[in-house]
Amino acid sequence: MLLQREYRTRCGVIHYWISKKKDSEVTLVFLPGLTADHRLFDKQMAYFKGKYSVFVWDAPGHASSFPFDFTFDLFDKAAWLDEILSAEGMAHPVIIGQSMGGYVGQAYAQLFPEKIKGFVSIDSAPLQRSYVTAAEIWLLKRMEPVYRYYPWKWLLQSGTKGIAVSAYGRKLMYDTMKSYEGQKARYAKLAGHGFRILAEAMEKDLPYRIPCPALLVCGEKDHAGSCIRYNKAWHKHTGIRLEWIKNAGHNSNTDAPEKVNRLIEELVIKCNCSSVKTCEG
Repeated sequence: MLLQREYRTRCGVIHYWISKKKDSEVTLVFLPGLTADHRLFDKQMAYFKGKYSVFVWDAPGHASSFPFDFTFDLFDKAAWLDEILSAEGMAHPVIIGQSMGGYVGQAYAQLFPEKIKGFVSIDSAPLQRSYVTAAEIWLLKRMEPVYRYYPWKWLLQSGTKGIAVSAYGRKLMYDTMKSYEGQKARYAKLAGHGFRILAEAMEKDLPYRIPCPALLVCGEKDHAGSCIRYNKAWHKHTGIRLEWIKNAGHNSNTDAPEKVNRLIEELVIKCNCSSVKTCEG
């Protein structure tokens, strides 16, 4: 059974769901992408609940974690995540982050390298400044007016068919986006803020090394931004294992949940069997 909890921050209340297993050596921490909510990982929570301690949240400003003051950055999110996990006694996190969730995971690794036990990037990309151009950072900081400009009907279509390829994945994102119907300004602010704090984190030009067993997962049909290009470069420069998911888009964990679950479990087993060490270099 999943327990819904809440954690109060200076900017608002974060809602999250957990299931604890007494003898679990790790906690699987699932972090949804920008504008998605905790339902993005329903297939993973159902599969891993009872096997390990599990955690998923509605990220700050998203879904039930709203209203929220948008004066936080990526490192605040990582710090709040650590505070919640510490308060719950959920040690040794293996962070599984989809898209923006993967960036939060990298910020967490930067802040708490001694705590993170494993890292799985699902259709995300590296935070290091060297991977992006100045033009890309400039655009990331100016996405809110872009989202305000486009008609809601177009945003709804691109946010469903452009993100997932399976019927389940598209229905899930459709239902998620429908919750913002009539609130396009809120949706645009949420997306714009997310992209802006991402750009600001990149501009910090920090190492963002992954000090633990890690895995990169990317859908072969992921056409969100330049994810495919970024993952190829990330793998090439770090040597972190990269798994391509057939017939999957940007939300590959919803398009091919069985495959992704199996890959996550392989990484978790590796985390349990080996000491924390760097996966890069």
